[in-house]
Amino acid sequence: MQKQLIGGILLISAFALIFSGCAMEQEEVTIDLPEEELSAFMNDDEGSEDESKGLSSLQRGEWKGLPVYIDYGYFRNHFIPSGWMGDHGDMKFNPNWKENPYSRKSCIRVGYTAKSSQGNGWSGVYWQNPENNWGMRPNVGFDLSSATKLTFRARGDKGGEIIREFKMGGISGAYPDSDSASVGPITLTPEWKEYVINLEGMDLTYIIGGFCWVVSSMDNPEGIAFYLDDIVYE
Repeated sequence: MQKQLIGGILLISAFALIFSGCAMEQEEVTIDLPEEELSAFMNDDEGSEDESKGLSSLQRGEWKGLPVYIDYGYFRNHFIPSGWMGDHGDMKFNPNWKENPYSRKSCIRVGYTAKSSQGNGWSGVYWQNPENNWGMRPNVGFDLSSATKLTFRARGDKGGEIIREFKMGGISGAYPDSDSASVGPITLTPEWKEYVINLEGMDLTYIIGGFCWVVSSMDNPEGIAFYLDDIVYE
C-alpha cells in the first residue's frame, strides 16, 4: 500500500510540470548525435510546408495515418521530442540507433541513469508541435479526429524495465491539447512488442502533445535503457 501511495504521488508530481505548461531549461539535455545530424532531426525540412505547420493535409481529408516516428530523418515524422521533464540530466536520447530496430534502418534509444540529477526522481519526454510548445502558441495543433488508436513498438535492453506511463495529449497552457489518453505502467521485454493507446470517442481536434513517456527511479533504481519504434496514429 505504501509503495502504491508513493507511486501515485510521484505520478501526480511528474505531470504537475506538464499541466503547468512550463518549458524547462535545455542546457543539460543530451542527445547522442553529431551536431549536423541533430540540427536535421530537430528541423526536418524534407516535409512540405503544410506538414510543418500541422493541419493542412489532414483538413483536406487525406487521412492515411500520422507517423510520430518511423525512422530517423523520415520526412513524414511529426512532433519534436523537445519537452524534456524532471531529471533531464539523467537521460541520453538517440533517435538514430541502428542496432536491432523494429523496422527500417533505425529506432530510438533512451538511456536513464536514475541518479536524480535535478532532484526529482523521475524523467520524461514529450513530443511537441512545434518544438518546446507547452500550450503557449495558437493554431498549431493537429486535428487527429480520424485516428482511433496510437500504436508504437517498445522493448527493453534486458527486460523488466518499467515505464510508468506512455501518453498522448495532456499539455495545458493557454492553447492546450483537446484531450489525453495513456497506458501504464508497462514492464518491457527484451523483444519488440506492440502497444496501443485507445483513442476511440476522444476529442482529438487539437493535439500538440503527440507522444510522451515517464520513467521513475523508484521503478528502476539501477537505471534502464529502452527502445522505441514505429510510433503512429492510425
